[in-house]
Amino acid sequence: MTSFIFSHQKLSTTQKRLIMSQAGTTKSHPAGLYVLFATEFWERFSYYGMRAIFVLFMTDKLLFDKAYAANIYGSYTGLVYLTPLIGGYVADRYWGNRKSIFAGGLMMAIGQFILFACASLPAASEMSQILLWTGLAFIIFGNGFFKPNISTMVGQLYVESDNSKKDSAYTIFYMGINAGAFVAPLVCGYLGENVDFKWGFLAAGVGMLISLVIFYFTKDKYVVSPLGEQLGVLPNKLKDAAPADGQTGFSQTQIAVLILSIVAAIAFIYKVLGVDFWGSAIYGMTLCLPLSILTDRSLTSVERARLVVVVIIMIFVVFFWMCFEQAGASLTFFAKEQTDRNLFGWEMPASYFQSFNAGYIVLLAPIFAVLWSKLASKGIEPSAPMKQAMGLGFLALGFLFISFGTNDDPTIKVSILWLSGLYFLHTVGELCLSPIGLSMVNKLAPGRFTSLMMGIWFMAIATGNKLAGTMSELYPDPAKTEKPVFLGIEISDLHTYFMIFVGFSGVAAIILFFLSFKLQKMMHGVK
Repeated sequence: MTSFIFSHQKLSTTQKRLIMSQAGTTKSHPAGLYVLFATEFWERFSYYGMRAIFVLFMTDKLLFDKAYAANIYGSYTGLVYLTPLIGGYVADRYWGNRKSIFAGGLMMAIGQFILFACASLPAASEMSQILLWTGLAFIIFGNGFFKPNISTMVGQLYVESDNSKKDSAYTIFYMGINAGAFVAPLVCGYLGENVDFKWGFLAAGVGMLISLVIFYFTKDKYVVSPLGEQLGVLPNKLKDAAPADGQTGFSQTQIAVLILSIVAAIAFIYKVLGVDFWGSAIYGMTLCLPLSILTDRSLTSVERARLVVVVIIMIFVVFFWMCFEQAGASLTFFAKEQTDRNLFGWEMPASYFQSFNAGYIVLLAPIFAVLWSKLASKGIEPSAPMKQAMGLGFLALGFLFISFGTNDDPTIKVSILWLSGLYFLHTVGELCLSPIGLSMVNKLAPGRFTSLMMGIWFMAIATGNKLAGTMSELYPDPAKTEKPVFLGIEISDLHTYFMIFVGFSGVAAIILFFLSFKLQKMMHGVK
């Protein structure tokens, strides 16, 4: 009805504000949320379907060493979360959200089909190597255009001041992400491990095409603002006005300094610290770009303070994903080699464990959505930084739990309950941190920077994912006599390995807990 009104008459500012206010009082979520839910479901089916078999494909089919495969995994998942910076910038300045989503989705589908071709060739083929890197490149850049823009559009469905409902909406949206992530390993994992890896990649590509079809045929009718206006058509830079002095964006000097600082940071990390090139690129950009956005001349003091909060929390998000993303590498090795997967005479594929986290989220996300709304109505809802500190705490508990279930004898496999418990605790932590982080960025970033800041937020996840691959290289392989060493600690068994993650996530949780009170004040009324 609102869409009809706006398409047939011009309303005054007062009338628009009244409609916006009425839209914010409704209890139900707009239909556009469920369109984005379904779109993201199939996109995540594509991504997680490929991820479920990626490490196993490299070690079993391409015959890569575990450490080398873990390094590639970390670089791939890190770059997947780094390129949203590019996609966010293009959407904010040139294309808008919709064009970016279509371009990204198409690239990801092409990438999956290239991996299908790669898996169809003999492992020793030179062409298979070329296709592997080409397919990964398409997925990496495609995800960069798709991911930040669809996440941004969720927040745009709601009245700007309706922060509580946004938290609930992002939690529901997170269900879509994880419903797809739950189904993906069951389908692609089964095809990859029990039939042929190529069919797993093909299924992932088909899933991406379904995502694009859903979005194309439903976006015009349902993906609209509370005023009934089409979302994502125009660049986000046009959404709110610049300050009266007209000073917006970066000067040429600032851009030059930014580029030089990024190049210097990458060179230092690569040459002095000895990190591989892709890791150096991820770390260098993550170090420089979040700080540079704070120098934009159009920012008011309140806007800048809120963005400082985002940048500070990004540091803790790095530690969360560094630990959490062990799921795709070291925990997959643990599932395959150290876990008794025999269930009533049927041996469950190791890739199926990657459905556990997503399945728990589908079950728990509605509970958390209601929980945050109930606490908000009573005025006792924890702040976003406090919720994220809780998320890190549950992450530490998950690794502490599995550390007691490890066995010093690698020939003796442990119960499936240990991995199940870890994924449950990690899921609770993820629901406290990840959807709340997406909502926080949407609430704290000025409208003209929404997609760009979402891209910068994903840079923290990129760094965490790359570090996850690096940490997975330390996984104690019983086939090797030389034991890995980390910070002077010899990792001779899995108990020691998992306790390292307990330390990282536990200390980060404690520090963020005490910082959260100061950060809440810097958010200037946003919760």
